[in-house]
Amino acid sequence: MISGSSIANTVTTGTFTIPIMKKTGFSQEKAGAIEVSSSVNGQIMPPVMGAAAFVMASFIGVTYFEVVKHAFLPAIISYIALFYISHLEALKLGLKGMDDADVPHLKKTFLSGLHFLIPIFVLIFLLVYMRYTAGFSIFYATLSLILVNLVSRIIKNPDFKTGLIDWYNQTIVGLQKGAINMVGVGIAIATAGIIVGAVGSTGLSTNLIIVIETIARDNVIILILLTIILCLLLGMGLPTTANYVVVASLMATVLVDVGNASGFIFPLIAVHLFVFYFGLMADVTPPVGLASYAAAAISGGDPLRTGLQAIWYSLRTGILPIVFLFNHELLLIGVDSIWQALLVIVTSLIGILVFTAATQQWFINRLRWYEIIAFLIISLSFLAPDYVLGKFYPKFNEQKLSAESIQNLSFDPSKEVHIKVTRITEYGERYKLFVIDKGKFENNYNLEEYGVTLVDQNDQLTVDKLNWKGEAKKSGIQMGDIISNFKIENPERPNKAIVYPFALLFLLVFGYLNYRSKSSPAT
Repeated sequence: MISGSSIANTVTTGTFTIPIMKKTGFSQEKAGAIEVSSSVNGQIMPPVMGAAAFVMASFIGVTYFEVVKHAFLPAIISYIALFYISHLEALKLGLKGMDDADVPHLKKTFLSGLHFLIPIFVLIFLLVYMRYTAGFSIFYATLSLILVNLVSRIIKNPDFKTGLIDWYNQTIVGLQKGAINMVGVGIAIATAGIIVGAVGSTGLSTNLIIVIETIARDNVIILILLTIILCLLLGMGLPTTANYVVVASLMATVLVDVGNASGFIFPLIAVHLFVFYFGLMADVTPPVGLASYAAAAISGGDPLRTGLQAIWYSLRTGILPIVFLFNHELLLIGVDSIWQALLVIVTSLIGILVFTAATQQWFINRLRWYEIIAFLIISLSFLAPDYVLGKFYPKFNEQKLSAESIQNLSFDPSKEVHIKVTRITEYGERYKLFVIDKGKFENNYNLEEYGVTLVDQNDQLTVDKLNWKGEAKKSGIQMGDIISNFKIENPERPNKAIVYPFALLFLLVFGYLNYRSKSSPAT
């Protein structure tokens, strides 16, 4: 979480966690894979996020606190799911915990390093409460770390002079290592700056959007798969922060624009976190998978098998960015009350744990193939209830593309209206989605009041006139745009929370059936 590198996390913590896991009975590959999954997750965990949170705030133009707030819930439930994976693996292998004699004393161990939390508290206080800049906050957090270490060395060393020398040597080594670690990140960020400039000045981003639009068309699944592949390729071998800078520079705008063209509204923070998550997955996935190689070197296992096992364990991390692209509440976007937040937290946690059980093929006992399918559907119901409800109650009603019928429609201001257009440009056809948000008007309104007049032309519904002071013009609609889809929010659709009781009922039923089934631990 602090080092800013999945590989550094793996090497630092893996030297003592991997031997402990092997001692309790985990295989070399599984012990290495759990460490890799944990170390990679350290980069998505606030408050530091491998320093990417600071860069992300600068990129998006929001405060650091906003980034941490949105990134917090996915990171927490991902870590809880990793604990659950370890538990399920122990159940499958029939493992038990360490002997009491081998377990360090919790209070003594915790108190021995408690003072090192002071710099973290200083950093968070200055960033979140005082709202200072990242550079200012980090500078004073570093000073506090040096002072804390000075006091610690003097107290632990009976000889004042020896303690002072130890502190001086550790400070010099720490500054050297910090500078060395930042060389790679600094070069990568500087290079990424050149990439951003080149992308903007040469029109590469426009061409990249056109290529992906051409391949994906209106299929958002293909769009997401292409983005994931590009994130994995672009993220190979780069440090966490540099990885994010390069991937976000090239792919974030593309995903927003093409997602918009496909009829989806992707919040900018969701897109940046999406590319950040999948850029990190390059540290796990072979053939590069540097974190997997580092873990295998410690565990003595095969790097390729360790990487493949780590991919399997990291499925729960990989599914979250796909989910929060569509279910923005997972990022606490649109959550207006504490009760709604609690509902989102509880249902998201249940969903990711059920998904984890399905991917590990184990709940109370081994899951049968049909139980795995049922668990996947149940997890989808908890994580993306809007999608599941949409299969029975569509969120939007499509309108017949006729100027006569649409022009005279009266719209409820409490319901969204989606207008998808095709725009003919010098690059070919481009697709845009325009949304009339809830509350845009106080009373019922029609398209004329919105500022647009439509006409049937050459068997196509086309924008004929625009009110230059109207909302349509302000939103970016242009004369000559072809209306390819016109949808109004379904007024009879129930709240998506209705999905949760049914999902919970099915979970209890299939959980009970799994409990009743007989299965012996895997060997």
